[in-house]
Amino acid sequence: MRWVAVLCFAGPLIAADPPSDLSPQQVDEIIQKFTAKEAAFARARENYTYRQTVRVQEMDENGNPRGKHEIVSDIIFNAEGKRTERVVRAPMDTLERIQITQQDEQDLRAVQPFVLTTKDINRYYVRYLGRERLDEIDCYAFAVKPKQMTPGERYFEGIAWVDDKDMQIVKTYGRGVGIEKSKGNHMYAKFETYRQQIDGKYWFPVYTSANDTLNFASGPVPIKMLVKYEDYKQFKSESTITFGDVAEPAKPPKKP
Repeated sequence: MRWVAVLCFAGPLIAADPPSDLSPQQVDEIIQKFTAKEAAFARARENYTYRQTVRVQEMDENGNPRGKHEIVSDIIFNAEGKRTERVVRAPMDTLERIQITQQDEQDLRAVQPFVLTTKDINRYYVRYLGRERLDEIDCYAFAVKPKQMTPGERYFEGIAWVDDKDMQIVKTYGRGVGIEKSKGNHMYAKFETYRQQIDGKYWFPVYTSANDTLNFASGPVPIKMLVKYEDYKQFKSESTITFGDVAEPAKPPKKP
């Protein structure tokens, strides 16, 4: 979410020394495989309905909620079969020191549930960081950074963890970045998004969370954010999408 100067990560995104467990050719092959799987996943998700809950809270100096923005909506298909969003609940916004903007909405739709497809790969630098185990899932970790940015567009910058068997992203940690059209004290919180296996083959985002302090010139503002994606249901299918048989749905990686 944009909250009006961009936060730095707690640690470096890029490893000082490149890992040596894979050759450059092997890394390129892995990137080709998982971006192709991500493209298929993105097409598949367009055929699912789900409920999305967005909750953003300002916290006071004692860690208690002071203001809140919340909206619950269903991502559905209308009678003509077109994808649409229906707001189910939207209480009055009580945020005082931050506000939700167009950039926030862009991040919510495309950056926080980040997908890196074959079509988008040329827009990013992707660097292999090494192997890592998330809960019971063996992963390849990649640093991702936009090569160049166009005004008005939003991009992901951070780390993506790819399941070494399904070759799909199972977790991302980073922030939304872009070129600001207007001057001001703009700030974006770090977030992490977790995915879970749906229908035994697709890794869909299930929640995004942030727990950060935005250090404005006027003073720090602690915030918490939670976005939940629930009740995925397939509306229609594409017979061309195949991921192979999966005996049991895999568990999502646990939050550290």
